[in-house]
Amino acid sequence: MPDSAHLDVLTLDQYIAAIGAQTLMKSVVLFEQMAPDYVAAVAKGMAAGDKAVITSEAHKLKGAAGSVGLKRIQELSQKLQCGDEPQWPAEHAQWFAQIEQHMMADVESLKAYLNERS
Repeated sequence: MPDSAHLDVLTLDQYIAAIGAQTLMKSVVLFEQMAPDYVAAVAKGMAAGDKAVITSEAHKLKGAAGSVGLKRIQELSQKLQCGDEPQWPAEHAQWFAQIEQHMMADVESLKAYLNERS
């Protein structure tokens, strides 16, 4: 049984009911192919210390992760995109590190979840 704790299973189950697990899997595979680009774009902003780039790219990642039910990545990206929050200066690097750390494992959990339901 895959670890679904970091997935938005309510939304995923609604998607599966509406379009089927295999159709949703196509979106997940596309996300998986694009994920390194999303992460690299945020990393470029991090390396440059460019808050505008970081928040803009994190916003894109948040939407993409949310569209395939990756709850943890979506939530971390949500924090990262909100550059005006008081905790942002101290914690944004940690949030990004967690995105990098968990991205591919969460995608694998998502694929396993969908495979069980197809």
